[in-house]
Amino acid sequence: MTADLGTTNLMLGILAAVSVLEALVVIGMGVGGFMVYRRVMTLVDGLEQRQVAPAMARVNAILDDVKGVTATVKEETVRVDQAIRTTMDRVDDTADRVRTTVRARTSRLVGVIRGVRVALQSMFEQRAPRTREQY
Repeated sequence: MTADLGTTNLMLGILAAVSVLEALVVIGMGVGGFMVYRRVMTLVDGLEQRQVAPAMARVNAILDDVKGVTATVKEETVRVDQAIRTTMDRVDDTADRVRTTVRARTSRLVGVIRGVRVALQSMFEQRAPRTREQY
């Protein structure tokens, strides 16, 4: 076997050239990717400044308004709750006073009616007169 290195060297040269071309393509794709990345980031930053930042400012203003309204509603709820409790306490107190007054007046009236009934009953009752021994 003769050592014919010409074909081997030719194949190695072709492989080396292809490897160099591949390296150049990879480097070119990396540079191209970086350039696309920069352009996309510039576009995203522009969109953020033109669209997102004003929208966020409006959303934050709305949230601040909602926060203020919520605080006001909470304060008013506490105030209304206190007013209702105070009114209920007054109604309970008034009901107790009315109940006490009605009981006091009706107990006098009931006493008078019972007394009259007993008096009438004793007057109309047909009993034999009592003797001293029965007392």
